Amino acid sequence: MTLYKFKFMALLYTLLFFVLGPYAFSDDTQWVAPRTIDGHPDLQGVWANNTITPLERPEVFGDKEFLTDDDIAFLNRRINEIQSEGSDALFVDGVLEAAFSGEVVSYDPSTGNYDSQWMVDRTVHRRTSQILDPSNGRLPEMTREALALAQEYETRQIEHPADSWLDRPLTERCITFGGPDIWFAGYNSYWQIVQSKDSVAIIQEKIHDVRVIPIVDKPQLDRKINLWHGDSRGWWDGDTLVIETTNISEKSDLLHAVTTDGLLARRPGPKASERKYTERITRVSEKVIRYQITNSDPGTYTQPYTAEVILDYAEDPIFEYACHEGNYGMTYILSGHRAQERFAREAETQN
Repeated sequence: MTLYKFKFMALLYTLLFFVLGPYAFSDDTQWVAPRTIDGHPDLQGVWANNTITPLERPEVFGDKEFLTDDDIAFLNRRINEIQSEGSDALFVDGVLEAAFSGEVVSYDPSTGNYDSQWMVDRTVHRRTSQILDPSNGRLPEMTREALALAQEYETRQIEHPADSWLDRPLTERCITFGGPDIWFAGYNSYWQIVQSKDSVAIIQEKIHDVRVIPIVDKPQLDRKINLWHGDSRGWWDGDTLVIETTNISEKSDLLHAVTTDGLLARRPGPKASERKYTERITRVSEKVIRYQITNSDPGTYTQPYTAEVILDYAEDPIFEYACHEGNYGMTYILSGHRAQERFAREAETQN
C-alpha cells in the first residue's frame, strides 16, 4: 500500500469512528432484518431492558457520550462484585451509582427491601445516558407551572399519604406502569412483540399491559377521549416501526418520573392531554433492538427530548406479573395509616 493510500484509509477510518461512534466497526453492519410473511421487518420475540445506562448522563462522565472498553470492563467487574455480596436490590440508576461509589444504598430502608437475588443480571451498553437530545444527555428544564405542581404533589404526599386509595401511586394500585413502560430497567422489564398484517402488539411484563397498535389506516380517537396509555398509530419507515401516541390521560404519570430541584416529579404539568410520544423501533441485529422515543410534553418541559434504550433478545418467556399491592396490600396500607392517625391523636390527648 502506498503512503498516499495508507493516509487515505486512516482518514476514512477516523471519520467513520467519529460519525458512527463505537458501532462503526460492528460485525452486524451488513445484517438484514428477517421478514414476516407480510414482508415487514420481524420484531417478534421477548426483549429485555436490563441496561445500567442511566436516563441522564452522570456528571462523572462530563461530555463523554460513549463508554470505552476499559469503562465496560470496570463496570462489569463491579456489577459482579455487587451481586456476589447479596446486598439490597438496586433499581434504575442504583447499579451505576454503586459501581462508582462502592456503597449500596437501600431502596427502602424503613420496611426492608428486595435483595439482589430478586434482580436479573444487568447489561452494560456503550452510551453514558439514554438521553440523546438534548446533546448534554440531560432532561430539559421543567416549566415553572410543572415545578409548582410537583411541589404541590409532594406536599400532598407528606401531609396526606393515604387518606384514600387515590393518594397512592398508580403502580402501587396495580393500574399501570405507563405506556410505554421503558424506564424501570432490571426489574420485570421485559417486552414481548407480536405482529400481524394490520397491527403490532407490545406486551409489557409489569401488570401484563398490552398495547395494540394499528399499522393500517384507522381513524384516531376523538380528542375528548383520553386513555391511560393513549391512542397509538404505527407505520413503517423503511425497517423502522414508528409509533405515534396521543390522547394520553391527564391522570397518567410522566414518561420518566425524575427528581428535579429536590422534588420527585411524577405527575405531568399543565396541558397534560397535549402530550405526544413518538417511538422508533429498529431491529439492528439478530439479538438487539434499538428503541428510541421522543417525548413532546409542552406543559412539563421547555422542549421535547429523545431517549434511546437497547433491548436484548431473551430466550425465556415472560412469566406472570402478580401485582398484589392493588388488592390485600392496599387494605393494609390504608389501615396502617389510620392507625398512625389514631396514635397521633392519642399522643396529643396525653400531652
